[in-house]
Amino acid sequence: MQIAEEISKLKRERNAIILAHNFQVGEIQDIADFTGDSLELARKATEITSEVIVFCGVHFMAETAAILNPDKTILIPEADAGCPMADMITGDQLRELKAQHPGAIVLCYVNSTAEVKALSDCCVTSSNAVAIAASYPSDQKIIFVPDRHLGAYTAEQLKREFVLWPGFCPTHARFMVEQIQGARNRYPDAVIMVHPESPKPVRDGADQILSTGGMCRFALSSDKKVFIVGTEIGIIHRLKKENPDKTFIPLHDRAICPNMKKITLEKLLWSLKDMRIPVKVDEPIASQARKSIETMLERS
Repeated sequence: MQIAEEISKLKRERNAIILAHNFQVGEIQDIADFTGDSLELARKATEITSEVIVFCGVHFMAETAAILNPDKTILIPEADAGCPMADMITGDQLRELKAQHPGAIVLCYVNSTAEVKALSDCCVTSSNAVAIAASYPSDQKIIFVPDRHLGAYTAEQLKREFVLWPGFCPTHARFMVEQIQGARNRYPDAVIMVHPESPKPVRDGADQILSTGGMCRFALSSDKKVFIVGTEIGIIHRLKKENPDKTFIPLHDRAICPNMKKITLEKLLWSLKDMRIPVKVDEPIASQARKSIETMLERS
């Protein structure tokens, strides 16, 4: 309790706001001013009037906040909170891919570096990828990076073919169709929700394919009482808080993103106390990346 009180005091002194992703540990979600998925957090970052944003998530998320708020101080409490998927494609690799497909539109998952965003036409999240891709003409060639699973799911929904980069999320890659079958046998009345970063056999076996924000909205509106949750287990904290009368069971209890779990209350306190660790994106990458993010927000 003492740490939480110190954080609240420093937050007022620093004119700071705390944003947390749905995959953060429960105590971070509880102390945050706003918790959400990537799209919700990107939108929130454009509305903030506070001078300081402390981003409890992985590095590309803090980078996105910095791109959208060049005049604010953006902090991330843990420097090593990275994203393996974001590191699976570099700017040089994307330039080479674009050269192989002249005239193609590049949609990049927000789980990407600022350099990759700067080379893309539009960012997407798991919440809006289908809608944004559908906003382009059906004969428009689309390159989708870096997540092959979200890209394939988006293409399937639109009955189109995309040029896919072979990236993936190691946490969602843990899911297997056998886990779906086992969950159905144990909980025949449950709704199985999985994230579109999951492999195709898992998506095909699920009842709902949803972003983490979509899972929260679906659980709130559904009259079902038991849900199997096929994404990083941090989301279950929020689901239980918002639906105390419902049961949420992880599809795989080891679906843990180790990078998301690196931020603790102690590190959040140190971040506010010492104004560390600042995240800044230099020009011209910042302006170029901002354009792709703003295009996403407009098309959403």
